[in-house]
Amino acid sequence: MARATTMRYEQMILEVETTPASGTYAALCGLTDVTINRTSNIDTTEIPDCDDESLPLSIERAVRSQEVTISATGVWALQSHETIMDWWYGGSTLNIRLRNAKVEADGATGDTETEAGPAILVSLNNSRTKGQKVTAELEINFDGVPTRTAKV
Repeated sequence: MARATTMRYEQMILEVETTPASGTYAALCGLTDVTINRTSNIDTTEIPDCDDESLPLSIERAVRSQEVTISATGVWALQSHETIMDWWYGGSTLNIRLRNAKVEADGATGDTETEAGPAILVSLNNSRTKGQKVTAELEINFDGVPTRTAKV
């Protein structure tokens, strides 16, 4: 039996370009749960049967657009405090990337290694509970579809 090769938690990395256009990326510290959503927005058209219009219509679908969004939660870490605050208050677009360290280390040539591009910090929420650490909840949307980089 062949077992699936899996990826560990620390091998899927969300990074932000800390200084615009520098090419220097850093992981956002404190985020312990990151969910990446890739969505195709679909248009649906009903197509009649020209020979027998009494038949049910056929359904055809086409991809109209695609989007990638990221939801992240964790503790509010001082190491990323100013990067996140500046990003949200500036209403700016920063380059981010999703890096797959498992592919970097063990993937095949041509496998997607990174997804990168400009992104907007859509929402930033903090929460405090007595006796607990302050938490963070972020929603990040790529501005367009990210560029994929393949392993060479």
